[in-house]
Amino acid sequence: MSDLDKVLAHIDADFDNALDRLFQTVRLKSISTDPAYAAETRACAEWHSKDLETIGFASEVRDTPGHPIVLAKNHEAEGTKVLFYGHYDVQPADPLELWEGDPFEPKIATLPDGSKEIRGRGASDDKGQMMTFIEACRAWKAVTGKLPIPITILLEGEEESGGANLPGFLDAARDELGADVAMICDTNMWDKETPAITTSLRGLCAEEIFIHGADRDLHSGFYGSAAANPNHILARIIADLRDADGRIQIPGFYEGVPEPSPELLAGWEKLDFSEAAFLGEVGLSIPAGEKGRSVLEQTWSRPTCEVNGMHGGYIGDGFKTVIPAVASAKISFRLVFDQDPHKIRAAFREFVKARVPADCRVEFKEFGSGRAVAFEVSAPAFQRTQQGMSDEWGKEAAFVGGGGSIPVTTMIKEKLGMDVVMAGFGLSDDRIHSPNEKYSLTSFHKGIRSWARVLAAL
Repeated sequence: MSDLDKVLAHIDADFDNALDRLFQTVRLKSISTDPAYAAETRACAEWHSKDLETIGFASEVRDTPGHPIVLAKNHEAEGTKVLFYGHYDVQPADPLELWEGDPFEPKIATLPDGSKEIRGRGASDDKGQMMTFIEACRAWKAVTGKLPIPITILLEGEEESGGANLPGFLDAARDELGADVAMICDTNMWDKETPAITTSLRGLCAEEIFIHGADRDLHSGFYGSAAANPNHILARIIADLRDADGRIQIPGFYEGVPEPSPELLAGWEKLDFSEAAFLGEVGLSIPAGEKGRSVLEQTWSRPTCEVNGMHGGYIGDGFKTVIPAVASAKISFRLVFDQDPHKIRAAFREFVKARVPADCRVEFKEFGSGRAVAFEVSAPAFQRTQQGMSDEWGKEAAFVGGGGSIPVTTMIKEKLGMDVVMAGFGLSDDRIHSPNEKYSLTSFHKGIRSWARVLAAL
């Protein structure tokens, strides 16, 4: 048997113990957003640091102005140096009455089809996911006495509460964190049988605008047509944002947006994806974005402009004939590739100002921004990760895009200068952030085996 075969056999034999270790960390209420759980959040960091020491890592719990960060290193081996990122904090479990059991007393549930899932807060996001990597390291150490490559592990305690202290930590510890590639296990598979590597994430720019008209709400019988109506002004602004083909009309908006490569598009076309089924799940049937673009293009490689909320005038029961003094909207942009969120924000504000009458005014409120991130899938780390995952699952791992944002990925690329391989084993129905969070037992088991193969390949 090869070393890898022995490691895989050990993972199978030790799986009950791996499951017990996952249960131990899920029982720790590391709710980072609630100060009442600060002590238990620290206890979780200390548990993981001690656990990593048992695998041969030199591990420390590093204090930050908020919750601590666990930093562990094992550089005994030669070869590709990996920085693995995970987060040990979790979302609050509220509302507790919607859980089928205690969210911090994990259990195994058997489904009608015979499959099993781990239930508990953090089972998927991110304790179960990050433990797949740690358990793979444990197996290599147990079988061969060392890890196959040099590894640094960084576990954050504030991912679910904004991650305010991570940027400063990355700056301060830059020299300690140097590696050839970073790995994150906090994403999903394509489906329950097809592993996936996320190669791009969209950035974000969000604004709230307030259109101010008269100095008070007006009687529409007395002032109708004569007085500017902020609702009308806001409606025109929103209508002008897109043309009839779905293209966003803000000047310069598409600067830095290239076409996806033919290779990437070809990979997406191979995926078993039904636009009708995707929209049908939410009661729709007609794609509403840019004409001539597939739904996968629209959600993975094209920028968006969405109105997330609107308010103006009387919206209670019954009717009130007023011209409101103010109307507001929350508008967000998902950004791709090299779009600059600061330029987008400035261009959007100019776009709005140009449509506000001289006797009215507009007020802007900023709600954060971040750049998109994308990686070249031909890089060796991506190819070797794909091979390891494909070997384990018996299906080629898909390179997929992500419609959302994971800020740490951009931070690692910009601050530490390395690619990030996002290889996760979650499923879209894992109910993360919601009651009854779960993680497929198969995902946990084969996730460990997958990482063992990836480490061998690297």
